Amino acid sequence: MRKTFQSWDGESVVVSWCEPAEAWVFIARHSTVLGPATGGTRLKTYGSPAEALTDAQRLARGMTYKWAGARICLGGGKGVIAMPPDPGPRQRNQALDHYARVLKSMRGAFRTGADLGTTPEDIRRIRRGSGQVVGMREGHPDDPGPFTAVGVFAGIKAALRHRFGDDSPSGRRVLIQGAGGVGRPLAALLAEAGAEILVSDLSPGAAEAVRETCGGQIVSPERMWDAEIDVYAPCAVGATVNPDTIPSLKCAIVAGSANNQLLADSDADSLLGRGILYAPDFMINAGGAIAFTAVARGERDPDLLNAKVAEIGQSLQEIFEEAASKGETPLKAAMNRAEAFLASGGKAWPASGASVR
Repeated sequence: MRKTFQSWDGESVVVSWCEPAEAWVFIARHSTVLGPATGGTRLKTYGSPAEALTDAQRLARGMTYKWAGARICLGGGKGVIAMPPDPGPRQRNQALDHYARVLKSMRGAFRTGADLGTTPEDIRRIRRGSGQVVGMREGHPDDPGPFTAVGVFAGIKAALRHRFGDDSPSGRRVLIQGAGGVGRPLAALLAEAGAEILVSDLSPGAAEAVRETCGGQIVSPERMWDAEIDVYAPCAVGATVNPDTIPSLKCAIVAGSANNQLLADSDADSLLGRGILYAPDFMINAGGAIAFTAVARGERDPDLLNAKVAEIGQSLQEIFEEAASKGETPLKAAMNRAEAFLASGGKAWPASGASVR
């Protein structure tokens, strides 16, 4: 894992081994320029500890840009619990409790919430053991997925407007890859707006649940790249947009909730070269982070929370226009804005900047 540490531009990584659960814990803090490192906790099985470490580092970097892109003064961090295959409930709880003890020992240097593989109940357990969980309040929503879906829905509408001159999803074919905590509510929002839903998931049951609720059709993961669609919405693992898949994409837009959708930043240039509009992941998937930050600051009205999250659409519209005027990728335009906010230490924002606050 030495090369993984040496090539990273972040601040620190906490590594811990949980013997009873045979699980590795990695907590990566990429930047605390804007505030304390804050990000979700991911729980999954990896091919190796080095792979899990790399994921934590990439996700932490993404959180730095997500907070800066949303003009929120928090730092970028991410927690990863790397589990062995097919863990039982006892083994899972042992890993969660170990993770909570590590968090507590960090004394506020990293604060967390839900992410891929962790449930609201997991996060409640971590909160009880560490006290270092953000955005959860008794009697209020504790699942960021629906808020993230609202932001992605707004982002898809902005992308449709920029690409086709009309933001209506009605009649548009949208393939949602990942029928989980964001994919399900996103499918519902799109179906209600008249979109034709295609859903793909490694779990046939999860895909079928979306089809039963929202209509549309199921596409097997191996046939996903053959689908003729308007929008590809990756809502599960990252790096599905890469040099191997970009030539096969049959869409006009890539806009989804997954973190690190691109294998490398250079993949944004490949998408631009193919005429495919890319909604930068750290901008379009910030809805849960925006909403839970607002909850932590005292906001309770669901309508106001959703309205704040929906401003992501306007932010992306501005980024698309800026990128087009400069002949650059939307990813570059979004990163420039985030880096300007980082460079100011959270005290400045470009005059033409995003409207999310």
